[in-house]
Amino acid sequence: MPKTPSPREVSRTLLERIGEGRYSELAELYAEDTVVETVFEPVGPRRFEGRAVVEERFAEVAAGSPVELTPENVVIRETDDPEVVVAEWDYKVRHRVTGRTFEAANIQVLRVRDGLIVSSRDFHDHLALVVAGGHLPRLVQALEGGQREE
Repeated sequence: MPKTPSPREVSRTLLERIGEGRYSELAELYAEDTVVETVFEPVGPRRFEGRAVVEERFAEVAAGSPVELTPENVVIRETDDPEVVVAEWDYKVRHRVTGRTFEAANIQVLRVRDGLIVSSRDFHDHLALVVAGGHLPRLVQALEGGQREE
């Protein structure tokens, strides 16, 4: 019988697959009823429920992202709760079209049960990623549209 991966191992696998661009293999790391919160997402949903929804989200990111993400300076901390780890890392980001590179800071709090992510609270530098992807005008438009009074 195969060994169930620890929360630390699941966190490391998640980052490795992202760094290798293996987005189609990410959803299998999540439980069927997982909840993912992107706490600082400036526009759009900040909560995703269920593996199928998370899988769709990863497919959208893979299809629409002009950036390559390489995790660096990874530190994974265990907590007093054996199911919870806190990962800190920087993404080295490279824009495929412009060749521009920069870093974006990240923190992720994962709860892993029976080798699957049951919840994730993600604190990414979304603004840096939006700027790198050339989507700042779209972000400004969305924010201005959200502030209009009806």
